[in-house]
Parts: sequence; structure tokens; C-alpha cells
Amino acid sequence: MATVSLKNLKKVYPNTEGKRKKHQDSEKKNNLKVTEEGVLAVQDFSMEIADKEFIVLVGPSGCGKSTTLRMIAGLEAISGGELYIDGKLMNDVEPKDRDIAMVFQNYALYPHMTVRENMAFSLKLRKVPKEEIDRRVNEAAEILDIAQYLDRKPKALSGGQRQRVAIGRAIVRNPKVYLMDEPLSNLDAKLRNQMRAEIIKLRQRIDTTFIYVTHDQTEAMTLGDRIVIMKDGVVQQIGTPQEVFHHPANLFVAGFIGTPQMNFFDARLVRDGERYAVELDGARIPLSEEKQENLRRGNVEPRPVVLGVRPEHIQLQDGDQAVRAVVDVSEMMGSALHLHLQACGKDMVAVVPLMDAKGATDYPAGRALRFGFSGALAHVFDPETGKNLERR
Repeated sequence: MATVSLKNLKKVYPNTEGKRKKHQDSEKKNNLKVTEEGVLAVQDFSMEIADKEFIVLVGPSGCGKSTTLRMIAGLEAISGGELYIDGKLMNDVEPKDRDIAMVFQNYALYPHMTVRENMAFSLKLRKVPKEEIDRRVNEAAEILDIAQYLDRKPKALSGGQRQRVAIGRAIVRNPKVYLMDEPLSNLDAKLRNQMRAEIIKLRQRIDTTFIYVTHDQTEAMTLGDRIVIMKDGVVQQIGTPQEVFHHPANLFVAGFIGTPQMNFFDARLVRDGERYAVELDGARIPLSEEKQENLRRGNVEPRPVVLGVRPEHIQLQDGDQAVRAVVDVSEMMGSALHLHLQACGKDMVAVVPLMDAKGATDYPAGRALRFGFSGALAHVFDPETGKNLERR
């Protein structure tokens, strides 16, 4: 078993700007909370990670995801809370005794050693018999398709090959938990896609617990069993890729997950008896039965809302119940056309499948059009708190 339990984990970095005024309990600096203790890089992180689960921590730079990973690895001291691996408290356990393996963003290979020596190094330190070392290294090299490079040094390898070596060095240890800190961020787009597929295949073959950090939401959506979305050291939502895409907890999650990002409009939630609808630019769109029930359960009153609709859910149409827009830019993206529009005083994007449009020339800048969307695919958020009004 390789379960990981994080209970109210906290990381505080000392405040180096000198003493603060005592009446000044806290303030915001670089989007992180600053208190008398110092800068809160991670706040109250709680999560139960099951055996063989693939967890992805995702968020913008500086949100605390790598700091969280380094606390699990033992490379950062835990300021508060408790960390358990397989039910054992790990707060004060040395990194070498946690039975974890970490893959770093910059590969961290020894340049004077061959690939074989790099992969075998940690096993030699543990005095594993030579025959066992050779077996593990050769097996990992076959899995990662780097057997032909075992006698080369890192400088003779491409970025993708070096990353495979770094992953192989982790595999040979047979740890309880694999930690990966943005392992693909130094690769070009094509190689990143290939390595993402390799990681999926690797996970299927070795079938153990993974905790993976990235700022790339595409990686998060394709790799993770569950995704942890972080902002300013605080967990915003934990859920499956489908849950965070279709049921975002707040405006930040809604805007962060999805490419192109969700469109947001200033709209109004109206209620007629037990029925809810949203009003935008004179159009009234009834919400789906599921959304009606969620809003009724929370007894949500009519109010101004931020309305969210994903670009791929925008439908070009005519009629009184359609919203007016003007084309700014048309982008041909191969299988679809991305229309950048001005509507209701906002910039927005609509994704139009090519079966519905001949090409960018059909939508020149300045062309007026109308669009609508299904009430089942609309999201309503509180303008002040940013919270999804369907969630309680």
C-alpha cells in the first residue's frame, strides 16, 4: 500500500522585510498571505490520496504546488499539520527514509556519469547487489526505450532522452510514491505530448502512487485521476478532470481549466416560481433541470451574477433570444474556427466547427452576428465571492 494523507499542511517562510506593525495582522504580498509568522506559501492543505492513485497539483506559478510536493519529499520543513505515508507520520523523517522517488524539472543528472551509472547510483548507495542493480536498470531502460543509450553521458542525449533517464532513475528504486515536479516543462510542444503519453503508459505498467506538479492544465486533465487546483497557497477545488471541467467550484477554477478559457458575462439570475433562468442582453435562457434543482436546494434568490459559458458551447444562431456580438478576429485552428468577439461589453471567444463555417473569410472583422447557448452548459457565479451558486 502507498497511501498519502495530508492533514492541514502549512508552509510558512520567514518574513525578511523586518518587523511589521502589530496592529497589521496580515496583508497580501505577491498574492500570498503575509502574517506575523511570515509568508504563508501553503495554507491548510488537507487530502487523502489512495493507493495507486495519480494526483496532479496544478495552478499558476507561485501558487504553492511545488512547495507542497517538496514538503511531501522532505525537502522543505513542514510548518504546520501532519503528513502520513502508509499511515506513518513523516513530518520529521529524513527524505532518504520516506521511500519516495522524485523527478525534477531540470533532470538533475550527474554529467560525468553514464546513463547506466546515473540510474544505478541510488541503488549503489543502498548497497543493493550488483546483479539486482543490473536487472533493475535494464528493466527500466526497456520500459522507457533508452536501453541503447545506457553507455552514453547526458550531454549526448536530447531533452526528452534526459527526461527518460531521470524517470528511469526513479523507477529503479521501486518506491512507494513517485513525485514529479513539472518534468515536461523544459521540452518543446511536440516532445511534451509524446512524453505525456509515455507517462500514461508508464503509470499503467508500474501501477503505484503518483503525485505530479504542473502549471499546464492540459497535462493535468490528461494525466490525473484527480486534480488539485491551487491559487495563492490555497486549494480551490479537488476533483476528477470531468468534475472540475463541468462543475467548477469558483470563477478561478472555471477560468483556469479549459482552452480557450471560459467566457464571463455580467448577467442576471431570475426566478419565476420554482423556475430559474439567466438574462443576458435581453435574451432569457432557462437553466437545465439539474441546475434548477441545485439552485432551489440552496434557495438562491434572483440577483446579478457572473455568467460563464465555455467557447465550445457557444452556438451561432438568430432570433430574439440570441445575444448580439461583433467579430474582432477570426483564427483558423484546423478543425475549428476561433471567433474573437465583442459582446455585452466583454471580449469573448466562440469555437465554431468547420462543418458550420467555410473559413475565416466567412467572419471578417466588424461582422455582426448573434449567439446562444444551452442552459445545461451555463454556470452562474456570485460576483462578490466568485463561488459557483450551484454548490453548497
